[in-house]
Amino acid sequence: MEEVSPNPPPTRPPHLLDPRTVAVLAAAAVFVGFLASGVLVQSLNAAFGIWFTQIFVFLGLGWFVLRATGREPVRYTGLTFPGLAPVAFGFALGVANFFAIIAPIQYVSQSLLPQSWREIYDVADIFRGQSPVEMAFIVASVTIAAPVCEEFFFRGVFFQGLRAHGGPAMRALLFSAVVFSAFHLDPVGFLARVELGMLFGWLLVRTGSLWPAILAHTANNLVSTVLFFVARHFESPEQPATQEDPRGLLILVALGCAALYALMAAARRFPSLMGPPRPPEVLEAPENPVPLESAPRLLRLAFPWLLAATLSLGAYRALDPIGIQLSQIDLRYPLQSVPEDAPDALQAEREALFELRVRARRGEIPLGEYAQERARQSKQKRTDDR
Repeated sequence: MEEVSPNPPPTRPPHLLDPRTVAVLAAAAVFVGFLASGVLVQSLNAAFGIWFTQIFVFLGLGWFVLRATGREPVRYTGLTFPGLAPVAFGFALGVANFFAIIAPIQYVSQSLLPQSWREIYDVADIFRGQSPVEMAFIVASVTIAAPVCEEFFFRGVFFQGLRAHGGPAMRALLFSAVVFSAFHLDPVGFLARVELGMLFGWLLVRTGSLWPAILAHTANNLVSTVLFFVARHFESPEQPATQEDPRGLLILVALGCAALYALMAAARRFPSLMGPPRPPEVLEAPENPVPLESAPRLLRLAFPWLLAATLSLGAYRALDPIGIQLSQIDLRYPLQSVPEDAPDALQAEREALFELRVRARRGEIPLGEYAQERARQSKQKRTDDR
């Protein structure tokens, strides 16, 4: 009879990683995925592409990174529900912060920075030529998908990883806010989004939950979206939005500052609005090195996300062939933006083109008619430039 050794063979220790290094590598991977999805998916359809990017890049890659390093995503990111009071406080703070801080920062940035910088990131571009259903999907992505998925990654994964060495969170808070703003590729809105990133991160640190930050993000995007549509509805060709009387803005800023002060005073008076204060030993506790799962385990973790992304792309291609053809026409004949001080006839011609796209989307006119007019305007603009 063989003699059984009483001591089992030693198991290989797991490979340990610095959480801060993991956070930086995750941000790099998400940035690559963000650019790739923008080129390959959002070029097919803006409404579908924005949802795809939010779910499979920011949420999916962030979830995978946490599971791949042995961490529980809901607990680690602070997705536990803190109660109605902190969530409502976060939403109200997002509204007040928009009028008190974001609006004046944006006004000054748009006034000082050159017109060419404003054309790099024009939010109006994603709404032009879209059908009502696509418009609804875009608005929902901006006010629901973006707050949830971006907060999950930038605050729940990236910021939490940066502060893994312990100590005061201010440096990690600022750096994560800068990276968050840089991801949007918007030079005009850079400072405003840095402030937003600081606010959202502070809410996470103060409450211990991601939900107040998500609701503050939702409030900011919702207010800005509503104001965009209102301004577009009442915009006058004789008075572009960038030349509006600043007195109205000053009134809104004053009201926002008053609301912001009232909210912070209420939080001091009623601590339950933000939950009980968290002790410094909890806030500044370092995180231990995290283990990396084995290669087979990593494949199993990635497979559901890859399968869902592939199926969603296939389903979109099967369900919306007209939308894909329109996007291909748009890519074939790129348009230069029309300056705000351009002649009214040129602006009306561009608006008529977008209306033509909507009609082609509905099947009211042949796609070739839209392609012909877009090609004409694309060629005409280049000729004018020469």
